Amino acid sequence: MTNAPNQTEKAYRSVRAPQVAGGFYPAGDNELVEMVERCLESARPSGGVRPKVIVAPHAGYQFSGPIAGTAYAPLRPLSDIVTRIVLIGPAHRVAFKGIATTSTDAWATPLGLVPVDWTAVRRVLDVPGVAIEDRAFEAEHGLEVHLPFLQRVFSSPSIVPLLVGEASQALVSEVLSRLWGGPETLIVVSSDLSHFHDAETARKLDSETGRLIELMRPDRIDGTGACGHRALAGALDQARRKDLRVTGLDIRNSADTRGGPDRVVGYGAFAMEYAESARLSDIDRNQLVEIARLAVKYGIENGAAPAVKASPGVSPALTAQRASFVTLNLDGRLRGCIGSVIAHRQLLSDVAENAYRAAFSDPRFPPLSLEELDRIDVSISILSTPRPLTFDDEADLVRQVRPDQDGLILEDTGRRGLFLPSVWSSITRAEDFIRNLKKKSGLPSDHWSDTIKVNRYVTESFGGPFMPPKTVPL
Repeated sequence: MTNAPNQTEKAYRSVRAPQVAGGFYPAGDNELVEMVERCLESARPSGGVRPKVIVAPHAGYQFSGPIAGTAYAPLRPLSDIVTRIVLIGPAHRVAFKGIATTSTDAWATPLGLVPVDWTAVRRVLDVPGVAIEDRAFEAEHGLEVHLPFLQRVFSSPSIVPLLVGEASQALVSEVLSRLWGGPETLIVVSSDLSHFHDAETARKLDSETGRLIELMRPDRIDGTGACGHRALAGALDQARRKDLRVTGLDIRNSADTRGGPDRVVGYGAFAMEYAESARLSDIDRNQLVEIARLAVKYGIENGAAPAVKASPGVSPALTAQRASFVTLNLDGRLRGCIGSVIAHRQLLSDVAENAYRAAFSDPRFPPLSLEELDRIDVSISILSTPRPLTFDDEADLVRQVRPDQDGLILEDTGRRGLFLPSVWSSITRAEDFIRNLKKKSGLPSDHWSDTIKVNRYVTESFGGPFMPPKTVPL
C-alpha cells in the first residue's frame, strides 16, 4: 500500500525531496516496491510481537533491507491503526547539539508523499534542546530510508522526523514521552550496530549489543555498539518506565546479506511491546512447557540440570533475555517454585534451569521422584522488569497496588520477599497481600519503616500438565 494518490506537492507548502533515492534504495517506483516487498516477505519469524517501538537499520537496502524487513513485517496487522510514526535516529552529516527537526510539511519518495504531523512536532518544540534545523537533513539518509517501508506497511502514515545530535538520554526520553501517544503512534529508532570489523568480530559485538538492548541497559551501549545509541538510550529509558519488554528479531551484518567479510556493518531488528499485554504464541508456550518437563526428567536421570542450546530457527521469543519463575504442582498442591527476578539469560535456558531447581532445590520439599513426574503440572511466569513504587506510607502503598495484576518484591533491613501475581487467587485484598508478603520476607506483618522498598512487575503466565516429550531446542 502507498499514500493516497491525491497527495501531491501542491497540497503542501514545502516538501523535502528525496536525498538518497537511486543510492540507498531504488529511484524507480516499481523497482522500489518490489525490493521493499521482497524484504518484508522474507522477514524472519517475529514470535507474534505487537510493537510499540521498533529498532531498524538504515543502510543501503542491498545490505540492511532484509533486516529492516524483519523489523517492519510484524507491523502489518497494525496498518490501519498506526497513523503517526515518530522517526528518530542519529545525524550523519552535520554535527550539532540537541535534537533537530525540519520545517517541511511533507517528505517525498518515489512512492509518493508522507506528511509531517505538525500537531505532534509542536508538542516538543518548546523543549530546550529541540529546534528546527533544516541543514542537518541535507543529504541525510538515516530517516529517509525508512519511508518506503512505512509507505508499504501503513495505510495513511504521517511522520515526526527527529535527528539526534549530541543529546542526553534525558532529553531524548522526554521528547519521546511527549510524543508517546496511544495505539495510533509507533516509534521507530533508526540505528545500525557495529561498524567496520571483520564479520566474526562483528557477530560477537552485535550479539552483546543485542543482549544489552533486550536487558534495557543503554548505559552500557555507546557509539561502538550502535551508531544510534543516543536515540536508542531514550527509547529504552521510556521502555523501562512504561514497562515494555524487548525482543531481538534479527541480527546480521553486511557479510550475511551482500558484501565481503573484512569490513562489515552490523544490523539489528528489535521490537518493544507492552509487557502487560505481550503474549507468546501457543507454539512457543508449548515448547517452554516441554523444555521444563525435559529439564526435570533429565535431572532425575542425571542428577544435574541440562545444558540448553537454541537450535537454528528457534523463535526469537525463546532466545530473548527474560526472567522467569517455574511453579510445579503435584495433584493440585505446590511441589516447588523457583525463579529469576532479573533477566540475565535466554528465556529457554532460564526456564530449564528454574524447572530443574523447582524440582530438586526448593528447600520446602524433597527432590522430585520419577514416580511423581507424570502427575506434575507446570506453570511458567515470564516477569517484566521490576519498577520501583513511590509511596508515603503503607496506606498509600495499598492504594497503588493493583489486585490480580501486580507481582511485588518487598525489601527492608536486608530481607526480601516476592509474590507472583498468581498469589492473588488466595489473597484477594491488597492490604493482606502486602502484610503476607512482609511475613514471607521474614518481617512482622505490621512492620513499617521509611527504608522499605517495593518493586512492581507483571507476568505472562501459562502452563498445564507436562506433555509427552517431543523435539525441543535443548
